[in-house]
Amino acid sequence: MVLRNVCKAAGLPGAHVFDAHFIPGNNEISMTPQFWLWLGFAGMAAGAAAILFIGKRRTHAEEADTIIHGIVPIIAACSYFAMATGQGSLVLPAGPEAPDAARQFYFARYIDWTFTTPLLLLGLSRTAMHSGMRRPAVVWGLIGSDLLMIVTALAFGLSAVAWVKWTWFAISCGAFLAVFYGIFVQLREENASERTDVRSAFLRNAIFLSVVWCAYPVVLLIGQDGLGLLSPALALAVIAVLDLTAKVVYGIMATVQTTRAVDRDLAEGRTAATPLRRAA
Repeated sequence: MVLRNVCKAAGLPGAHVFDAHFIPGNNEISMTPQFWLWLGFAGMAAGAAAILFIGKRRTHAEEADTIIHGIVPIIAACSYFAMATGQGSLVLPAGPEAPDAARQFYFARYIDWTFTTPLLLLGLSRTAMHSGMRRPAVVWGLIGSDLLMIVTALAFGLSAVAWVKWTWFAISCGAFLAVFYGIFVQLREENASERTDVRSAFLRNAIFLSVVWCAYPVVLLIGQDGLGLLSPALALAVIAVLDLTAKVVYGIMATVQTTRAVDRDLAEGRTAATPLRRAA
C-alpha cells in the first residue's frame, strides 16, 4: 500500500502495476517480492550466526577470516531488512520505451554489494596467500575493480535512457573481467607458492564464488532494471538465492577450509595457537 501511494504521488501512470506484485493474495504469498526479501533477511541472519558459531579463533589469521565471513551476511541482512520494509528502494519510470510503466529499484542491494564483495575478495586473497599477505597492490586492485563494477552497475540501474544504461552496463562488465583477471592470474600466481591443500582450497573457493557471481550480470540484464524479461518477484527470488549462496554457503565453506588449514598449521608447528582474550 505504501509503495502504491508513493508511486501515485510521483505521478507515475504505471502505479497500478504494483498492486498485483506487492499485495499478497491468500494463495500467492510465496510469489510476492516481499516474501523473498524477508526470506533473504532471515537466511542472512541465520547464516551469520552459523558462521560466527563454527568459526574458530585459535590464531590471528583464523579469527580474521571468521570475522570477515561472519560480517558479510550481517551486512546483507541489514540490506534485506531495508528492502523488505520499503526503506531500501525507489520507484522509477521503466524508461522511454515503456512510458506507462514503473519499476521498483532496490538501491540497498548496491550498498550491500559495496561492502560485502570487497570483504569476500579480501577473504579469498587471504586464502590464496595463507602463509602471509603479500602484494597488497594486487588486493587493492581487486577491490578497486570490484567497486568500479558495483558503482557502474548502480548507474546502469538508475538510468532510463537506453544508450546511457547500456554504456554503464558495458563498463561494469569490463570491471568484472578485471576482477576475474585479479583472481585467476594475479592471486593464483601468489597461491602457487603455497602447499597443496591451500592451493586446492583457493582454487575451489575461486571457482565457486566466480560461478555464482557470473549469474548476477545475467539477472540484472534480463531483470526489471534491464530488458524486463523477469517479473519483479522472480528477479528478487533469483538474486536472493544467489546472495545466500555467495554469502552464507560460500562463507561456511571458506570458514571450514580455513579451520582445516589452521589444523594442519598447528599440527606441523607452523604457527602457535593464541587465546581469544589476553590477560591485562
